Amino acid sequence: MTDSPRPAEPRLTSLAHGGGCGCKIAPGVLEGILRGGIALPVPPDLLVGIETSDDAAVYRVNAHQAIVATTDFFMPIVDDPGDFGRIAATNAISDVYAMGGTPVFALALVGMPINTLSAGIPIAGGNTIDSVEPIYGLVAIGLVDPAHLKRNADARPGDALVLGKPLGVGIFSAALKKGALDAASYARLIATTTRLNTPGPELARLQGVHAMTDVTGFGLAGHSLEMARGSGCRLGIDWSRVPLLDQARELAEAGFVTGASGRNWASYGGSVNYARAMTAVDQALLCDPQTSGGLLVACAQETVSDVLAIFQRHGFAAAAVIGEVAEGEPGLTVL
Repeated sequence: MTDSPRPAEPRLTSLAHGGGCGCKIAPGVLEGILRGGIALPVPPDLLVGIETSDDAAVYRVNAHQAIVATTDFFMPIVDDPGDFGRIAATNAISDVYAMGGTPVFALALVGMPINTLSAGIPIAGGNTIDSVEPIYGLVAIGLVDPAHLKRNADARPGDALVLGKPLGVGIFSAALKKGALDAASYARLIATTTRLNTPGPELARLQGVHAMTDVTGFGLAGHSLEMARGSGCRLGIDWSRVPLLDQARELAEAGFVTGASGRNWASYGGSVNYARAMTAVDQALLCDPQTSGGLLVACAQETVSDVLAIFQRHGFAAAAVIGEVAEGEPGLTVL
């Protein structure tokens, strides 16, 4: 039985078929939907659209300002309504940070009443619906100087890869739903999923930072592949250097793995090469859907110390160099 907070029944997670970013449409299905869309003219001031599966849309309004617009919502990953709201808000706002932007305000998307937010920006409105399953999220609006805009598609051969948060959120959520997450692990889950990716704007101002994205529902492997394909490069990840939440591996070995992890692998596993022995648990962690995950940064080698210093200054103690970018056929190699 879990020692984590247990509100009165019914549990929020019992009302939803999935939770957090693990309930997103599988990447292979999503790719097929987008491929079948109608081609529309792209105005020159739309600096970022859907072309490289980036984190947000960016529209230039003048030489020094562009609007960053994104939305994200999902079903409960935890049972406490306040924690659910904080996690969903942090996750939605993360996409603004991942573009190098600064959040300005947000609109709420509500399928159940949530009133606990902690991002320090106003909720200026929103929309509520009568939903069969509880959902919550935000439309997040931010601003960025186009000169500092960071896309997921501009990594360069020779760049180092830095990950800001440890993996394992999906594993923890699976254990929580089955009543097998202790109080200490629940506290770690809330701490990582409610930590705002505030290093984003400061990182974006570093000349040596070339590309950024945040690791969410498609896992480290999926979002690394998006960066590789958009940049026309091959990403190499040193699996021994990838940070994991304490107890994440043990919980995965005990069978607490989300269905989204398997769907992720089915969608893009053919583009992942292993240069080392990988177990089924390693594969599950590599594909584990992260709700409100960390920033993945591609930067010049001489900028690594500055990048890590910024992460540390913002309280991201687990930030680590996990690999590098190389020339070659776009894809991912796990070293």
